[in-house]
Amino acid sequence: MKKHIGWIAGTAAAVLVAAGAITYAVAEDGGSGAKTPSADSADAGFARDMAVHHQQAVEMSYIVRDRTKNADVRRLAYDIAQTQANQRGMLLGWLDLWELPKVSADPPMTWMGMGDMASGKDGALMPGMATNTEMTKLGTLSGRQAEIFYLQLMTDHHKGGIHMAEGCVAKCQVGVEKSLAQGMVDAQTSEIKLMADMLKERGAKARS
Repeated sequence: MKKHIGWIAGTAAAVLVAAGAITYAVAEDGGSGAKTPSADSADAGFARDMAVHHQQAVEMSYIVRDRTKNADVRRLAYDIAQTQANQRGMLLGWLDLWELPKVSADPPMTWMGMGDMASGKDGALMPGMATNTEMTKLGTLSGRQAEIFYLQLMTDHHKGGIHMAEGCVAKCQVGVEKSLAQGMVDAQTSEIKLMADMLKERGAKARS
């Protein structure tokens, strides 16, 4: 387990180090005559939606860090929070670079052709997002119960995030954004496997 956790921590650190280079690369692309994405493009839609999706993962991770003393869960939660907060900053930074709005009147997932599927019921705006009720419940649990519920919620969250990131890989036009999206797919797939092992250790399993 510690070996896997160490790998995740290393990955998080690598993402933080690479962030500036990736943002700089986008700026360079923008300054070399490359076409700036439009507000209704997949590039802009993914940046807006994933920024919101990531923000909930960050919130969820900080909640569980206050609800358990387990070192492995706290370390995983910290790594997820740091990585996704950093990526969120990059996504919002690109929207600024492109001079595009950070919000849209269109429903979430419209850029994937799934705008009619986003009900937003109880705060779950996109695939895998926890409801407001689930977020509140997480804040009431402690110890092993909090760990299990967090790992289940984050597994669902990652599955939804992977679906969205795969959509960007297929539809986005900005090369470094596509690369970031593929990196999300790879890292979150590995984290899902790690969380499955952590749930098994606690006599539980993913919800779906």
